[in-house]
Amino acid sequence: MPLPESWSAEAFNQVPESENRIHSDEIARAYGFRGGLVPGVTVSAYLLHPAAVAWGRDWLERGQAHALVRSPVYDGERFRVEVEDPSESAYAARLIDARGATCATTEVSLPAAAPAPPARRGDPLLPRDAERPVASREVLERLRETGLRALRARWSESAEITRYLRDAKAMAPVFRETGLANPAFVLGLTNWVLGRNVRMSAWLHLETRSQHHRAIEPETELVVEAAIADLFEKKGHHFVDLDVAIFAAKDDAALASVWLRAIYRLRPAGRPA
Repeated sequence: MPLPESWSAEAFNQVPESENRIHSDEIARAYGFRGGLVPGVTVSAYLLHPAAVAWGRDWLERGQAHALVRSPVYDGERFRVEVEDPSESAYAARLIDARGATCATTEVSLPAAAPAPPARRGDPLLPRDAERPVASREVLERLRETGLRALRARWSESAEITRYLRDAKAMAPVFRETGLANPAFVLGLTNWVLGRNVRMSAWLHLETRSQHHRAIEPETELVVEAAIADLFEKKGHHFVDLDVAIFAAKDDAALASVWLRAIYRLRPAGRPA
């Protein structure tokens, strides 16, 4: 089996008009950033690209990864993913921006078999026009007790995130040749299930521990269940940890499971840490 290799490309912010305004230049600059941030799920996809290239569908059937976004990546800027200690079943990697800063890191492995998959709980589905409370510690503590409602989604060419590079043809062959869901979309589901349960004006996707159970085929209808695992405050930022499971709506088969850490409320600009 091929070894994962280092690679480089140009960062791509697919969603400058997203409801998450941290991806817009105006709001991102108000929080002290140089411009709209490339989504954390996209940055994570850059770290996982070597796995998709080297291991193809095997990666999407049983691969696992821990990805941590440490600092912003900006649209149009060059980056390099440096793969370290590659083998036929594992590697570590760093994403380095044009200034030489390490912006994100990952540890990736390809076990001989995926662990036992999660089972659907049967969480109530979110109505498409569901009213959403503004995210706050009080609201999220209540949802931690009562449970989040499940998100309906679909992997298709009309999905919110269909590629992690501006040129879709530059993605890993397993995505451009088969149409299987890429990691930016898969990890994006963790953001969207939270964002459809509560309203947030600007938030940051920071860290994931993900496990693939089955590749997501084109036109697959999905159900995403999630539960709040932890809530805490640090340096003025408000964090949420989420346990997420992604299922095929047709037969309830588990496709992926992800632990997410995100900042749902940023420290106000100008306030000291």
